[in-house]
Parts: sequence; C-alpha cells; structure tokens
Amino acid sequence: MKRKIISLLMAAAMTVSMVSGISVTAAAEEGKQLSVQIGPNPETLDPALNSAVDGGNMLLHLFECLLTVDEEGKIAPGQAESWETSEDGLVWTFHLRDGLKWSDGSDLTANDFVYTWKRVCDPEVAAPYAETVLGMVEGFNEAIEGDLDALKVEAPDAQTFVVTLAENCPFFDSLAAFATLSPVQEATVEDNGDAWAIDPSTYVSNGPFMITEWVPGSHIITEKNPNYWNADAIKLDSIKWNLIEDANASYSAYQTGEVDFIKDVPMEEIPSLDGNPEFYVDPIIGTYYISLNTEKEPFDNPLVRKALSLSIDRDYVANTLMQGTYSPAVNFMGPGWKDTDGSDFMDNANGGETYLPETADIDGALAALEEAGYPNGEGLPTLHYTTNDSGYHKTVAEYLQQAWAEIGIDLDVEIVEWSSFTPMRRNGEYEIARNGWVGDYSDPSNMLDLLYTTNGNNDGKYSNEEFDAAMDLSRTTTDAAERSEALHTAEDVMMADYACIPVAYYNDFWLQRDTIKGSWHSAYGYWYFMYADIEE
Repeated sequence: MKRKIISLLMAAAMTVSMVSGISVTAAAEEGKQLSVQIGPNPETLDPALNSAVDGGNMLLHLFECLLTVDEEGKIAPGQAESWETSEDGLVWTFHLRDGLKWSDGSDLTANDFVYTWKRVCDPEVAAPYAETVLGMVEGFNEAIEGDLDALKVEAPDAQTFVVTLAENCPFFDSLAAFATLSPVQEATVEDNGDAWAIDPSTYVSNGPFMITEWVPGSHIITEKNPNYWNADAIKLDSIKWNLIEDANASYSAYQTGEVDFIKDVPMEEIPSLDGNPEFYVDPIIGTYYISLNTEKEPFDNPLVRKALSLSIDRDYVANTLMQGTYSPAVNFMGPGWKDTDGSDFMDNANGGETYLPETADIDGALAALEEAGYPNGEGLPTLHYTTNDSGYHKTVAEYLQQAWAEIGIDLDVEIVEWSSFTPMRRNGEYEIARNGWVGDYSDPSNMLDLLYTTNGNNDGKYSNEEFDAAMDLSRTTTDAAERSEALHTAEDVMMADYACIPVAYYNDFWLQRDTIKGSWHSAYGYWYFMYADIEE
C-alpha cells in the first residue's frame, strides 16, 4: 500500500471547493472539534440507500430515528418519546416529542415519517434494505410495486405515527431504530433529487450533528445541530470525518496528531500495538465472507462452490494472516446472534456441530470438483476475484490465489476503489467478491435475509425455494420454537448449498486517544461520538 499524508493546509484553509459543479462552503469556527477516520468517501449518505458501515456510522450522527440504541445496546426513545403495541402485536403507535425540528429550523412531524417510510418502498429509489425493514408492514408488496399509499403507515396527528403490520415482528422496535428509516425532509428531497444528499446546502437532517462542509477525498465536517431536541447534551462543536482509504495514511495522520481516532490500522503495525492503551479490540456480530455470483457459470454449481469453500484454511486466515484480530468462521451465523429463547443462535445450529472445518479439507474439495466434472480443476477457466484494498482484503485475496491453486484453479485478483466496489458487487458485475455483514440488530433474520431471493443486499443472487420458505415461516409464525426451527432450517439449507463462503468472524480494532471521553462502540460495528467530549 502506498503512503500518503493528507494535507493539513488543504483541510484547514479550503473555503470553497468545486466538485462536479457543486459548491461546498467551508465550516464555521472549529471550536471543540473531534477529528476521526472511519473510512473513505462514503458511497452515499442518503439513509434509504446506504448499506455500508462507514456511511451508517455518519448517518447515526446526522439523523435520529423514532427509536435509538443506547450505550448498553438496548432500544431507547429517539424522536419518539414513547410507544406501545396492540395486544396482537400488529399495531405499533409512536408518540413523537414536542417541538421536534429539522436542522434548518422547520417543524418535523409524524407526516415526515409517513413520507420517509413510503419512500423506502419506492421502486424508483431502490432502497437495498426495503424488504428487510418494511417487508412485514401491511401493504408492502403493493408499495414495492409502486403503489406507495398501500403501505399501512399513517399520522393521525402531528405527533402520532401508527404502523400496522401484516405479520407479527417481535423485533420491530429494532427496525424503528434502524438508520434506513431515518426521516428525510420531503421538500428537500423532491426539490433537489439525488443531489440533496451530496450538497451541504441542501443536506437537511434531524440528528445531533449536521453537515456544513464536504470535500470529497478529503473530509466531511459535521457541526452541532442547534435544533436537535437534546442539543444541550452535545459537548462537541464539530466532528471532522477524515475520508482516508489507505490504512498507512490513517496511521500517519494519527501519529502526527491530525486525527484523534482511526478505524483503519495497518496490519503490519498490530504486533507493535499490543499492550498500547490506545489500541482497542472489541467483538462485533458479523461475518467476513465471500460472495459467488450464482447467476454465472461455474458458480451456479453448488459443487464448485463447495470445493472453493473447503479448500480454505480458516484458522490460518484468521489467526495468521489476520493476526488473531478475527476468528475462524465455521458457520455463517457466528457469535452474538440470539435465538428466540435468548440463547446463542450458534450454539443451537446444526445439531451443535459446525458446518465447516477450521482447516482446509483439500481431499473434500478435490472430490467435489471431480463430481462437478472438473477433476483437479481441469476445464475450469481462470476465475476472477474482486475486492477493495484496505485492511486484510488484499492479503486474503493473495492467499486465495495460493489456496485455490492447490485444487487446480487459477485466480485473477482485481483491486477496485471502495466507491466503485459496493455498487459493482450489488449489481452483480463480478464473479467472486469479498463481502461481509455486521449485524444491525441481534435477530438472526438480519443476516439470513441476505440470501433471500428478492433481498436488495443479495449480492450473490442466490435463490433457493426451500430457504425462502423457511424464512417466510420465520416471519409469519408467532410460536417462538417454530420460528427458531425455521431460522435454523434456513441456515442448514444455505450452508448445504454453499450459498456463500464464510471466512472469519469480525472484531473491530482501532486507535483512540485517551483524551476522548464519553464515546462508545457497539456490537453492531458503530462508534457513537455524539455525546463525547475532549479532555486535555
């Protein structure tokens, strides 16, 4: 990886930047500013369209949903100060706080949530999370086809928002706290089109911070939102999000004091950071996996997918290449996901046995290839693997070249910039690609839904009727035991089908100065800086 240091002069002195014809006005006085790095240029900061952790982390500070997640990981009041459900669990009523405002000072009402939730269903918007967050709402199937008014969400008055579900959803409070359902201002979106979410002058939000400057490739400045209902609790004047993709550049910026926090730490520096009180490692619920485009040959053959999976030494990847910062993934659903009875979902999977070996099973991989009609890899073309160059991604790609060469497979690796990588993968413009998922909430459906035929985040274009039927049952049954069985059946099916290739379970690791007080990290891979302070 090449080294570069972000220009201090550019960050401090730029007052106007012209990017794609958009004028970005400089921020006001810095005041008490926290300078952080959580990733490069976000693909999008439209809540309906974002599906990346870095963008999601910014959205947490720019918007607030009906509900929020507190420091203990529990659901807490957000824009709604209270809520209740009907006896049958199908009608959810949220009561908004008095005097809510947008960052531009205009009133925010329950009608803004009606507009937002319908917009998420709009087929022209194509929100990747639409089915995940609203698929259980009455009228969703009609809304996703274009009849937005069919979605059963309503505002009987300015401070009351009512949602009627078609099927019981015991974790719907978690969805009401999910960033995709952050309210967006109708007038701003309709008057400015897609441009509303990339120009600070039109970026209206409702969270503790608001965007005042955006210089793509350099930084985003978010300042304290004086119109946020809990503004008195916000101690920072601003947060500077340094848009750095190269981990070495992030580390250099941390060493020089330009930034106070970096998410991307160079892997070669990790051994030297052992014991450093500013170096943190914390588990999160999520899996680093490989997507296979099942619409393309030979990846439409589950035996080929099986061979590719079995030939990977997950222990070596996690504990040697990733230096123990990740853990070997022997199931798709790893630690942290909760079963319907509150126990760990992983403990109840596959009769208590793992689906995959930690070390490579070369004999099993070769047998699968032979059964598929490709003995020792003969007859297979050169395969192509796509990834972005950050963290361990390039190292893992180089390892896969070696591992798959052992079963006679040639692999080309294509490194793509982050801004291009996720849309390319989502659109199916790849053969094999690195992928990963960090939970948005602890219900297993959050990750298993990725493999559902029509899910907007189904990057591998996987489709299996038995899997879909199990997921359908998990969504409709009100019996906890039956729901648990359905979810486990779904994992059984996709793992037997080698729908994707789990590689490692995520941990987050980062550097953070001890002068930062009051921030926290969640099991969902986010850092919460909104109530942080900087102490000298």
